[in-house]
Amino acid sequence: MSSNLVIVYHRQPYEEVEVDGKIEYHENKSPNGIVPTLKSFFGRFDKGAWVAWKHAEDPSNPDFERVIEIDDQYGKYTVTRLPLTPEQVTSFYHISSKEAFWPILHGFKERYNYDPVDWPTFREVNWAFAEAAAAEAAEGAVVWVHDYNLWLVPGYLRTLRPDVKISFFHHTPFPSADMFNVLPWRKEILESLLACDVVGFHIPRYANNFVSAARSLLEVETLKREKVHDELSAQTTALSEQSVVTEIGYEGRVIRLQASAVGVDVDYIEKVATSAETAERLARIKEELGERKLILSVGRTDYTKGGIEQLQSFERLMEARPDLRGKIRLMHVSAAANANMTAYEEIQHDLEHLAGMINGRYGTFDWQPVSLISRPVPFRDLVAYYQAADVAWITPLADGMNLVCKEYCAARMDNDGVLVLSEFAGAAVELGFAVHTNPFSHKSMDQGIQYALSLPDTERHGRMKANREIVRRHDVRFWAEDQMKAFGHDMTSDSWAAG
Repeated sequence: MSSNLVIVYHRQPYEEVEVDGKIEYHENKSPNGIVPTLKSFFGRFDKGAWVAWKHAEDPSNPDFERVIEIDDQYGKYTVTRLPLTPEQVTSFYHISSKEAFWPILHGFKERYNYDPVDWPTFREVNWAFAEAAAAEAAEGAVVWVHDYNLWLVPGYLRTLRPDVKISFFHHTPFPSADMFNVLPWRKEILESLLACDVVGFHIPRYANNFVSAARSLLEVETLKREKVHDELSAQTTALSEQSVVTEIGYEGRVIRLQASAVGVDVDYIEKVATSAETAERLARIKEELGERKLILSVGRTDYTKGGIEQLQSFERLMEARPDLRGKIRLMHVSAAANANMTAYEEIQHDLEHLAGMINGRYGTFDWQPVSLISRPVPFRDLVAYYQAADVAWITPLADGMNLVCKEYCAARMDNDGVLVLSEFAGAAVELGFAVHTNPFSHKSMDQGIQYALSLPDTERHGRMKANREIVRRHDVRFWAEDQMKAFGHDMTSDSWAAG
């Protein structure tokens, strides 16, 4: 039986665990990944399917299970696994996606590396995803494609199956035309995205940037522009927009652009936050801290995350404010983004060197100013640290959204704590009651953290309460519903189940 909803995403919708010599499929450990939310839509359709990749030393091996059936709490659905060799994954994902596309998407032209890109392999992998989706989709089905490493899938799929409805969600920033057009394959990518019925972005800025890039190369017509909702347009962050293009025309087709930010699972976070286990962990953290204030920073080891700039700001804080020495502590969690990539190894080395310098210069026998954690922290422990942290210091140089800041707000059921947030994170457009800071400015960074540490109780609680209301209203379910509604249907209606 063909599927009415096909989700195309490079990740498999479960974790493979070997138990007594057999492979079992367990729920993903990450509670705030979008995978559980995407799977929740399967229950609204007659049949759902998922297309992902799976490592395979020999793709021609007849024992490789290409299609499996999953029956879990979200219902029954099919998973098509595309067998990719380690060489294909390296070429398609680590080189093309991470070394060529990633820096351009985030505005780091100087880190762009064109030479090693194998564009034929990128096309080949995207074609395989499109073929699998086309084979699985029922007549008129919805196919929802995710993220920039599958840029070419919509174009191929439209050729293979002109009857299906195609939606694409861009999980990273979309840069300005001047930046995007650095890519030699820009026209092919844009033509593919314009084969969609819906293209989704986190915030209005990214949608407008997409339109600008498309119009720079193709005959694209702006059909509809709308005022950005007051809740967002009132902000004056670096990524604010006052209006957004919501419909464009290309070659006789209408493409809907939908800007809605991915959120977090607030209910789950609050459940973890109120558990006895978390309360016990929190008590131990507070006992260890004593009277000291905790500043918490959580991110990946990636040049886009601004880890070096943040530690440099903290060093300046220690120099300028001797009165804070011994009274605050920075817990900087920077887990490796991708193993065996030189750019990330260099950043990790620089982080360790800088943290060591700060501790060596300002630390004492009973106080270490910086705790650098270079491995992922279990989520339950992280929630306890969110609750203990006086300040969450989230200052990426560029970030499509940033869910850590939303997790922090969701965990603060006491309406306490201060969020210091880079205005170059997509989330800053929503979270207007954070202390916004510019990570490219020493003055802004230094003043932002000092201001956060000195906020009186009333203002602290007022800001956090307002941010929490936004995080709850724009949770991960709101995002998914909003993206699907771009087709002009109500996802809660029975019409979708009928396909």
